[in-house]
Amino acid sequence: MSEPVVPPTRSRWAIGPAAVTVVLFVAALWVIEIVDTVLMNRLDAGGITPWRVDGAGGILWAPLLHSGWPHLIANTVPALVLGFLALAVDYRRGVAATAIIWFGAGAAVWFTGGLSTLHLGASGLIFGWLTYVILRGLFNRRIGQLLIGVAVGAVYGGLLWGVLPTQPGVSWQSHLFGAVAGALAAVWLRDRRD
Repeated sequence: MSEPVVPPTRSRWAIGPAAVTVVLFVAALWVIEIVDTVLMNRLDAGGITPWRVDGAGGILWAPLLHSGWPHLIANTVPALVLGFLALAVDYRRGVAATAIIWFGAGAAVWFTGGLSTLHLGASGLIFGWLTYVILRGLFNRRIGQLLIGVAVGAVYGGLLWGVLPTQPGVSWQSHLFGAVAGALAAVWLRDRRD
């Protein structure tokens, strides 16, 4: 009797779709900021306004809005790099992680942010992608993902100081809860081995 043939594990890398998705996402951020500039920054009101029912819609819109060009420019390269790395290794899990980060961080900011504050920008998403990419390989026990996580931690790990309330006018809550949501996504979306 012969042994069953086990097909080799398929690679789940999706470099092309990840690159296209992230470039289109960042291009959309730039288009939105152009429109916001033309509209005299009226779109910014769509950010998260904690503890207000009408501010909860910002959970959906806040990562797409920025408080001006310097804010968007500061988020552009990290969004391109970390978004790509979150999606490229396993596209479906990367999209699921993005959803967890986007909505989890946004909801936590809505529940914990200060009254009469406005939270907007892709920073929460960026912090989430950062922790997701750093921790993913650890929970999946995959050497390639672990090495990517170590490299990302070495290059971008210093950003994690942004989870502390050290700079007035910066939503440390978005940073903190983005990072927490990214860590949770790494745990929840890990490879299951029986």
